[in-house]
Amino acid sequence: MNYFSLNNREHKANFEHAVVRGLAPDKGLYFPEKIGKLPKSFFEQIGSLSKTEVAFEAIKNYVGEEIPEKRLKDILAHTLDFDFPVVPVEENISSLELFHGPTLAFKDVGARFMAGSLGYFVEKGKIEKLTVLVATSGDTGGAVANGFLGVEGIDVVILYPKGKVSEIQEKQLTTLGQNVTALEVNGAFDECQDMVKRAFLDDEIQQKRPLTSANSINVARWLPQMFYYFLAYRQLKDKGRKLVFSVPSGNFGNICAGILAKEMGLPIDHFVASNNANNVVTRYLTNGNYEPRNSVQTISNAMDVGNPSNFVRVLEIFENKFGNLKKHLSSYSFDDLATKMAIKEVHQKTGYTMDPHGAVGYLGLQEFLKHRQDYHGTFLETAHPVKFMETVESVIEQKVQIPAVIDSILDKKKKTHQISDYDELKNHLLQ
Repeated sequence: MNYFSLNNREHKANFEHAVVRGLAPDKGLYFPEKIGKLPKSFFEQIGSLSKTEVAFEAIKNYVGEEIPEKRLKDILAHTLDFDFPVVPVEENISSLELFHGPTLAFKDVGARFMAGSLGYFVEKGKIEKLTVLVATSGDTGGAVANGFLGVEGIDVVILYPKGKVSEIQEKQLTTLGQNVTALEVNGAFDECQDMVKRAFLDDEIQQKRPLTSANSINVARWLPQMFYYFLAYRQLKDKGRKLVFSVPSGNFGNICAGILAKEMGLPIDHFVASNNANNVVTRYLTNGNYEPRNSVQTISNAMDVGNPSNFVRVLEIFENKFGNLKKHLSSYSFDDLATKMAIKEVHQKTGYTMDPHGAVGYLGLQEFLKHRQDYHGTFLETAHPVKFMETVESVIEQKVQIPAVIDSILDKKKKTHQISDYDELKNHLLQ
């Protein structure tokens, strides 16, 4: 399998080079040359397959011969060694819980798969020492830090916006030490992301300290997110209704992976991109004008993205045809007040506790289902409510039980370096 740059289809790379580079030399995101269809028999027998077997069939063509089959299956087994339950919430509404991994967030899957892939390339001498440079608006940092912790030959540098991630999210990415360094940026997530992109294109840095990205712009972080949808389908296929997934969307890597799975033949009928106040895609689907804006801070901070990088991949899947996009994707946006009300009302009515991101996903699903009784809807609960404990507890007026994995880091002291601009980032990397 080769990948081409979405800025220049003549530039191509295999899986290894696409993963190591992160971005193409022309700043474009890599995209697979071919989206292969899985046979109908695979979906008919999916219930009898293990998680590793399902994931292997989904990903093998995108990896090609770059990782041997046995090693790839070992990476997948480690990546998916926790549960992905679909939990009934209301009639015809379920939650796909993606927070049962080590950092209690959906990004554990992509981070673990990428760490395993890069670890193999380093181990086999295919690449020299690398620095994983990543910007986070919340959960990416913790997942990447945990996934790459102690991986030989790989350093991790994480940029995050000061005061714009939750306390627990900050603890997860600033207390590990070893090969992980956290940089606290005086600015918004978009500024962190812009600095990362600029560093990739800086020849002076790349010559002295080769970089790769662990954001969902990297194919090894983006592609494994399709596993959620295959594993959810195993649990939903007997519902006897059309299936719609509502995805709380920030940088659009997660929903893009789901749409890719649909293109591969997974029987999902529709997707909803649920936005918070950072609603560039909602506005685009309403008026046809794509207008990125500066991000604004919300209680669903992992979605505070004003210019979602992966949306260009979504457009590519639909051949950049607005009509195709509208047919398969809906989008709605909700403010913090509506998000809090949803958390409160669902908890009072059902006893189910949503985090702010899941609540946005629930609201989008609810809006889509208003006049569509022939669907079963599933919203993605992308992080454990404890990661937004202050917000959730103030809304439901109850304590959120703290899992042991979080309790163990609360008293640890954070270790960060503060930076304000690109020159300070560059100096840090070169030192």
